[in-house]
Amino acid sequence: MTKLVMLVFVLTVTGISAANQSMSTATFEVEKMTCATCPITVRKAMQRVEGVREVDVDFESKMATVTYDSSATSAQEIADASSDVGFPAHIKDRSAE
Repeated sequence: MTKLVMLVFVLTVTGISAANQSMSTATFEVEKMTCATCPITVRKAMQRVEGVREVDVDFESKMATVTYDSSATSAQEIADASSDVGFPAHIKDRSAE
């Protein structure tokens, strides 16, 4: 019974580790945000992209930082989602976590 518990633990930890390996972060410059509600529209559009885990949009700096599963989507698809709702987004920086 102890070996079975250890095997389940190892498989669970391995699965979590593999999932984290495909997580990436990208920073976007977002154009045309002119009011305090614009970031809400940008955030919702980016969150609708399959694989996006977290979106932080800063109105003052006109930047968005997105954490996403790079095996499910790309930074370009996220930028396109923002652009499609009227707020053109350009990839400024991206990194794997």
